[in-house]
Amino acid sequence: MDIYLRKRRWKLILFTIAIVIVATSLYYTNILVNEIRKDERKNVAIWADAIHHKADLVNVTNKLFEQIKDEERRRVITLAEAQRRIITATSSEDLNFFLGIISNNTTIPVIQTDDNGIIVSSRNIRQGKDSLIGLEGKKLDGKLLKDFSKYAPIIVNYYKEKKIFLYYRDSNIFTELKKVIDELIDSFFSEVVLNSASVPVIVTDSTGKKWTSYGNIPKKKMEDPRFVEKTLNSMASENPPIVVNLANTGIHLIYFEDSFLLKQLQYYPYVQLAVIALFLFIAYLLFSYARKSEQNQVWVGMAKETAHQLGTPLSSMVAWIELLKLKGLDNETVIEIEKDVQRLETITDRFSKIGSAAKLEKLNIVQVVHQAVGYISTRTSQKVKFEVSPPPLKVIEVPLNLHLFEWVIENLCKNAVDAMEGSGLINVEISEDVDHIHIDISDTGKGIPKSRFKTIFHPGFTSKSRGWGLGLTLSKRIIENYHTGKIFVKSSTLGKGTTFRIILKK
Repeated sequence: MDIYLRKRRWKLILFTIAIVIVATSLYYTNILVNEIRKDERKNVAIWADAIHHKADLVNVTNKLFEQIKDEERRRVITLAEAQRRIITATSSEDLNFFLGIISNNTTIPVIQTDDNGIIVSSRNIRQGKDSLIGLEGKKLDGKLLKDFSKYAPIIVNYYKEKKIFLYYRDSNIFTELKKVIDELIDSFFSEVVLNSASVPVIVTDSTGKKWTSYGNIPKKKMEDPRFVEKTLNSMASENPPIVVNLANTGIHLIYFEDSFLLKQLQYYPYVQLAVIALFLFIAYLLFSYARKSEQNQVWVGMAKETAHQLGTPLSSMVAWIELLKLKGLDNETVIEIEKDVQRLETITDRFSKIGSAAKLEKLNIVQVVHQAVGYISTRTSQKVKFEVSPPPLKVIEVPLNLHLFEWVIENLCKNAVDAMEGSGLINVEISEDVDHIHIDISDTGKGIPKSRFKTIFHPGFTSKSRGWGLGLTLSKRIIENYHTGKIFVKSSTLGKGTTFRIILKK
């Protein structure tokens, strides 16, 4: 009994230690995750601030380019006015002045045509490094017209209803600068989605529904509209989106959330504990199976060795009985000795069957129980009363191993006698339903605490000063392993008695 009490205490101590370790691990991991989250939020704040600054830079640069574009148009208008003034110039000084204005244009590509679209002159037209010459007299059409159709031509009235059409496009310098601003805008979104903070990012239009770019999210997932919608809602619940108004592209919303690494760290301790718990559970099952197998081997070995040791003196006793008969010993005495020898043979047979496949026969369980109880009653104090119901004439057939099942009934009755300290009532009641037989063995003894209902079936558990604590263990093994039934404490009240129940399949 002390063994199982100490075992229970050790289980409680180990369980408490495990709870403390788990709580400490979760607490410390939570502290680490919070610190990492703070650092990540700092990085995200720096990243968001950098986005705003770079957006401002893009907008300022674009504004500057717009001013350059306006300035170039004003220069073209000035050129057109100079063209008109050349025609109406009244002095060589004025003519030279306007010609100087035209000749000073070395950057803006310009084509001058008449009313019919025939090229009159051109300036700063290049293809690669070579100037396009020989354009005069040709009609402005095709690719050349397309290149110079970005802006509406400037019309100059120079004589009566005659007109000059001045076509122009952005200067080479402005075109290069425009490429720079476009690359700057593209790089802006690239740097946003490929951020150093490694947070998942989705850039959408002003509605927040149509995404334009993303980062740190698998491409395949972004192809699923439901995933995108769910992710955007999740991101919006974690952090308000960053609003960016970029020149030429309008308003964009930048959604982001905690990095995948941070989320992993949040769930890591729970996953770790689950894995450890699974490992311990599997290890427990394996060790439990190994322990049970070892116990079974010990049981079988002990039982067979006991049967073997009993066999030799039994053979000798049988021979002595025959000798006593020949010498004419009192017949009644010989009969009683033969009964005890037969009893020993039955016990030996029981031990020899432990570990072997038990042979079950269909027997009348009512009669078997009456016989087993009758054997115990004749060897027990008259102060102990036995009641068995129904009477032995009732027939309920069940597959049984006679010797092993009688052993169980005898063990339970002996324990009941010990619990009543030699005085009381033992009631054995057999009942049946459609599929099962119930055998309830009740006594009026001192009872069993509820906390020990399962422990009493463990090997070595006993409340007696003398005893091995094996009777109930053997009974449980015989009922569950050999008869595929169940045995348990049905009820018990301290100071009033206990009821054991055996359930067998019909």
